[in-house]
Amino acid sequence: MSILGKFLHNVVEKGSLRITHADGSIEQFGASADGFPDIGIRLADKAVVRQILLDPRLGAAEAYMDGRLIIEQGDVMGLVQLLRANRPFERGGTLRKPSGLRKFRDAAAASLDRVNLPGRARSNVAHHYDIGNPLYELFLDEDMQYSCAYWDFARRGPDMTLEQAQQDKKAHIAAKLDLKPGQRVLDIGCGWGGMALYLHRHCGVEVLGITLSEEQLRKARERASEAGVSETVKFELIDYRDLAARDAGRFDRIVSVGMFEHVGTPQFETFFRCCANLMTDDGVMLLHTIGRMGGPGTTDAFTRKYIFPGGYIPALSETLVASEKYRLIATDIETWRLHYAHTLREWYRRTLHNREKITALYDERFFRMWSFYLAGATAAFEYGGMCNYQIQFSRNRRTLPLTRDYIGEQESYLIRQSG
Repeated sequence: MSILGKFLHNVVEKGSLRITHADGSIEQFGASADGFPDIGIRLADKAVVRQILLDPRLGAAEAYMDGRLIIEQGDVMGLVQLLRANRPFERGGTLRKPSGLRKFRDAAAASLDRVNLPGRARSNVAHHYDIGNPLYELFLDEDMQYSCAYWDFARRGPDMTLEQAQQDKKAHIAAKLDLKPGQRVLDIGCGWGGMALYLHRHCGVEVLGITLSEEQLRKARERASEAGVSETVKFELIDYRDLAARDAGRFDRIVSVGMFEHVGTPQFETFFRCCANLMTDDGVMLLHTIGRMGGPGTTDAFTRKYIFPGGYIPALSETLVASEKYRLIATDIETWRLHYAHTLREWYRRTLHNREKITALYDERFFRMWSFYLAGATAAFEYGGMCNYQIQFSRNRRTLPLTRDYIGEQESYLIRQSG
C-alpha cells in the first residue's frame, strides 16, 4: 500500500475511491454505499502523491487544476463529497482535548488571517470580485446575489428555483430590519446592488451601498440609473472605516450580507464600533455571514491563496464577543444549516453548464479552480463545520417588537408583493 493509500484507508469507508497511479498500479478504498459516490481518479505523475501529502486540500486542488489529478469516474463534487462525508462534523464519538501541537499549529495558521488593513482589504476584494462581472452573470441568479439563498421548500415546493430562493432571502432580511418608509439604510458590502434596490423598491427606504470592488460599483450604479432611482439608492467605493470617520450622518438601519467574512479577526471590534457609531440611537442592524459551528479556526491554504485572500470565517462566539463591547444588543440569532449547500450546488450546476463560456473568458485551469472551490464549499456546508448566521442587533432594547411574529408577517407580505 502506498503512503497516500495508508492515509486514505482510514478515511474512505462508505463509497469507493479507485486510484490509478502513474506507474499503472491501482488501489481501491471503501465500498459502494447508498448516498456515497463511487469515484475513480488517475495521478499523472509520482509527484502528485507528495504534493497531496504535504497539504491535502491545496495539493489536491493544484494537481486537479494543472490536469495532473484526472477524475475518470464521477466529478470533483463527488470526490470532495466522498472525503468529507466519511468524516462529518456531527460524527459523534468521544471528544478529546486538543493537543498542544494542534493549538500551536492553529494559532500559527490563524495569524495569516489577522491583518486586513484598509489598503490590503481593497486589494483582497479586487482579487475575487474584480475578475469580471461576466463570470458572475453565468452562475448567479438574475439579481446577482452572491451569498446564501433562503430555501423555503415548505412554501415554494421541492422544485423551487435559485431565483425564488434569493428573492425569499431578501424578504427574510428586510423583515428582520423592521423597515419604515423614509428611513435611511446603509448596505455594507453591497455587491452588485440587488439588496439595496430591493429594499428601496419594496420598503420605500433611502439606501447607501458601499463596496471595495470597482466592478461591483460600476454595475450597481448602472442598475440604479436604469431603474431611475440614482438619487435615493446611491453607491460608493469606500471602506466602512473611512465612512465612519467622515461626517456621513447616522443610519436608521444597517444591513451587511456576506461581507463580514472579509473583515479579519483583529478588525472585528473596529467593525462593530464603526457600525454602532453609524447607527441612530434606536438603529437596527442585520448581519448575515458565513460562520463556524465550532470555535474559532483557520482559513485553509487553497482558499487563502486562490479564492479569498485575507478572508476568515468567524465563529459565533468571537463575533458576539466583539459586538458586546460596543453595547450592541443581539436581539435575534438564526442559524442556517443547509441553505448554503443548496445554493452552492445550484451555482456548481450552472458553472458546469457554462464550462465553454467560462473557459473562453479565462482558461481551463481557471475553470477547474472555480469548480473545485464550489465543490469544496458545498461539502463544507453539507458535512463540515460551516453554516450561516443571521444576527440582528439593536442599540435600544425597546426599538423592535417584543415577539418575533412581526418577522414572519412582514416576510409573507413582501413575498406576496414581489411574487
